[in-house]
Amino acid sequence: MDSHVYRSAYADVAPVELPIHEAVLGRAAEYGERPALIDGVDGSTVSYAQLDRHSRRIAAGLAASGLRRGDVLALHSPNSVAFPAVFYAASRCGAAVTTIHPLATEEEFATQLRDSGARRIVTVAALLETARGAARKAGGIADILVCDRAEGHRSIGDLLAADAPEPPAALDLDATTDLAALPYSSGTTGTPKGVMLTHRSIATNLAQLAPLMSNGPGDRILAVLPFFHIYGLTALMNAPLRNGATVVVLPRFDLRQFLAAIADHRITEVYAAPPIVLALAKHPMVDDYDLSSLRHLVCAAAPLDDGLAAACARRLGLPAVLQAYGMTELSPATHMVPASATAPPPGAVGTLLPNTRMRIVSLETGADLGPGESGEILIQGPQMMKGYLGRPAETDAVIDPEGWLHTGDIGRADADGWLYVVDRVKELIKYKGYQVAPADLEALLLAHEGIADAAVIGVTDEDGNEVPKAFVVRRQGAELTADEVIAYVAGRVAPYKKVRRVEFLDSVPRATTGKILRRELRARERSSTAR
Repeated sequence: MDSHVYRSAYADVAPVELPIHEAVLGRAAEYGERPALIDGVDGSTVSYAQLDRHSRRIAAGLAASGLRRGDVLALHSPNSVAFPAVFYAASRCGAAVTTIHPLATEEEFATQLRDSGARRIVTVAALLETARGAARKAGGIADILVCDRAEGHRSIGDLLAADAPEPPAALDLDATTDLAALPYSSGTTGTPKGVMLTHRSIATNLAQLAPLMSNGPGDRILAVLPFFHIYGLTALMNAPLRNGATVVVLPRFDLRQFLAAIADHRITEVYAAPPIVLALAKHPMVDDYDLSSLRHLVCAAAPLDDGLAAACARRLGLPAVLQAYGMTELSPATHMVPASATAPPPGAVGTLLPNTRMRIVSLETGADLGPGESGEILIQGPQMMKGYLGRPAETDAVIDPEGWLHTGDIGRADADGWLYVVDRVKELIKYKGYQVAPADLEALLLAHEGIADAAVIGVTDEDGNEVPKAFVVRRQGAELTADEVIAYVAGRVAPYKKVRRVEFLDSVPRATTGKILRRELRARERSSTAR
């Protein structure tokens, strides 16, 4: 085949034709009383035997209330020790889980309920009003349960205490076609769409990751990134629980709580997004905690500057910050720097996972490009989504007739297959015909000692040209002017890449995964120019 198709250097793994609850909890009896989950706030612990039993009892209760194969359950909760049990319980019933952002508005929640066809909601008391409002707007909701306690609603605890029979183990589930999860793509580039992930695609992706990951019994993983996002669902829930590790669960990112959890629980592995790496590299509070138990720090979900990664690794005494790459539509992983790597190429997000192939193609012609040339990243592998729910045209726009998934990301690969991700195709700034990647300018800005955070978008100048504009958060106590920022960048980039406008903000809008919400910055820009 074409020499520009990149193939994995790892041996293929057998596709996993198991329901996700079996793929993850198949060894629960063997792990027995080992702690599977620890609540990082109150210290309560769930063993592997308990997690398996809880998921079975919750499944029994859900099945008794009518949850069936092919149904969709909406799980609306921050990270908690109950989240995995509910997820695997739905799987035991043959239902798919659509995960809802805990900060979703009633209207956003209702839109997802309608689109996914979910008829049951599992939420928490603190979010119950939003869930009720969304259910009213969507219509057709048969039941709202809570993970904790709320008057007038059955709880997960009630299901655990009931004596309904478990659904039969043989549900005639087809792991190849039945959905395990229905996450919604972020919506940063258009309307959120339901990503159909089968049991086979998610479970096989876990097997693909296994040769590169290091966690197992005795390891402790800190789960601060959200389970509702595919990155958290895979790296912080499914993968470590499949491997017999212990997951210490935090409901949200708070730096002091995060650092204390690493120190108190002797965390060995952290999966992070760039804002967390930034905090670990630059925040003075880091020096107040003993983080010596940490053996691996993995960063994914958004581009990470190699200088920032190196600074973070030095401060934590790690050989490197390991990167990974993927997207929701790929279950999500395609590349990872292996845990065994001590000196990976700076800035690389890894090499291809087993069974995975890649092409880099020209944005202008679609022709295949060779090593060192930047173009759109195309992927093939068993972890690919089935498609977007109810959107065949959008599916066809992403998966071409030859079965290649077009990621919308720009990257380049070197001769050894290491991938470097440049930016999103849709985020590129076109300045007088030149292409400028916002991520490059953001990395440069973050290297400035007076800048705590930064984001760059394209805006239109008086002559109708698209030019880079930087939104900058000053570090506490820093006296920094717009002219100084412009001069700093101008001294370090080609003329066409220069930042031409600067606005100072208190914070850069980001998704919970760390991705910059450029659409919010564009909306801010539109409203300011309209005045």
